[in-house]
Amino acid sequence: MVILYGKDDYRGVMNPYSFSLAGKTALVTGGNGGIGLGMAKGLAANGANVVIWGTNAEKNTAAAQELIGFGTTVLALQCDVGDEDQVRASFEATVNECGRIDACFVNAGVGGKAPSFAEMSTEEWDRVMRVNLDGAFFTAQEAVRHMVPNGGGSIVFTTSGSAFYGQQKGQHYGASKAGLVAMSKAIAVEHARHGIRSNAILPGWIESEMTAPSFAWDKFVNNVLPRVPMRRWGAPSDFAGLAVYLASDLSKYHTGDVITIDGGYHSF
Repeated sequence: MVILYGKDDYRGVMNPYSFSLAGKTALVTGGNGGIGLGMAKGLAANGANVVIWGTNAEKNTAAAQELIGFGTTVLALQCDVGDEDQVRASFEATVNECGRIDACFVNAGVGGKAPSFAEMSTEEWDRVMRVNLDGAFFTAQEAVRHMVPNGGGSIVFTTSGSAFYGQQKGQHYGASKAGLVAMSKAIAVEHARHGIRSNAILPGWIESEMTAPSFAWDKFVNNVLPRVPMRRWGAPSDFAGLAVYLASDLSKYHTGDVITIDGGYHSF
C-alpha cells in the first residue's frame, strides 16, 4: 500500500528540506554591487534579513532599495573593511539592530593596478592586501567571535582563480585570494566544534565594475570568451542559489570547501 500525503504535512513544523531563510540574518560585505549584490538578492528573496556593507553611500542606498522589494528587513552600513575599528563598530551596529548574524559573506575586495610585477610599488601591494586580506581577516574574526557563543553559523569567502593559477601583473591580488582559501579552511577545521562552517566561492569571469574594463577590450573578449564552455560571462545572479544554500541549514555538513562558479572556464 502506498499512502500519499499532501503538501500541508509540514504545516506548523520546520521543513528540514526547505531552503527558506526566514528568521535568519545574513551579512554581505561589498554587498552594494556585483557578486555581493547578486548573493544578497538571493538571500533576501528566500526570506533572510540582509545587511550590506559598502564604502559608497549612494550605492548602498540604491542596493538597499532593490533588496527591500523582497519584503525582508534590510540594513545598509557604510564600512571600509580595511579599517579594523570600522569593522568592529559596524559589526556591533549590525548585531544591535538585527540581534544575531547567521551567515557572513566575506566578499568585499579590490582589483590590482600594477603595470608589472617588477614595477609594483609597496603602496600598491598594501592597497590590495589591506582590503582583500586584512579586511577579510577583520570581518571573519568578528563573525567567529559572534558565532561561537551563539551556536555557530556560516562564513563564506569570495576567492579567485588567481589564487590557484596566478595572474600576471596581479601577484598581490592572487596572493590575497590564496590567503582567503587558507583562512577559510583553517576556520573550518578549528571551529567546526562550535557549529561554524566555512567555505569559499571561486568565481570565473563575472560581469561587474571590476571586470568592465576587460570586457570592453575586444582582444580580451575574443581570446577569453571562447574558453568559457557556456559561451557567456557570468552574472551576479548566478551566485544567488549558492549563497542561499550556504546560508541554509541544508549545508550544515558542508565545510572547508572551495566551490567554483565559472561556466566551466577553469575546466577547459
